[in-house]
Amino acid sequence: MSAETLRALPPRQTDWFLLDAARVAAFADVTEDWQPIHLDGTAAQAAGFDAPVVHGFLTLSMLSAMSYQVVPELPGVRSSVNYGFDRIRFVSPVAVGTRVRGSFTVASVDEGEGHLTVHWDVAVTAEDMEKPALVAQWITRLVMED
Repeated sequence: MSAETLRALPPRQTDWFLLDAARVAAFADVTEDWQPIHLDGTAAQAAGFDAPVVHGFLTLSMLSAMSYQVVPELPGVRSSVNYGFDRIRFVSPVAVGTRVRGSFTVASVDEGEGHLTVHWDVAVTAEDMEKPALVAQWITRLVMED
């Protein structure tokens, strides 16, 4: 796999993912984040939301599952690891029960000894919303076969 091949990848969009109450509750349990705006309609309305809202970090964590749909199998790559983020912005709240999908665009590729570092511009959009829910620059490292 060459850096040029990665740079030439067209932007890609995932299928829809449902962020329903069961997923939100499971995320709350795993992360011990039971803030009521995510789980209780009355608390969400008291905080100014129309309905309970999905944890921003749940929306962010869906990027892994989304990437499996749009990042192709890359010949010569031994492994791909999460290297971090340059920026993350939670632009719009996502109501529980909403479907979201991700858009991935290769922003840049840096070549290193035995690896490629890929900077992805990613956006998560919620169904029937004008603004994205989340935008970020995600960095992955591709470890090349010897």
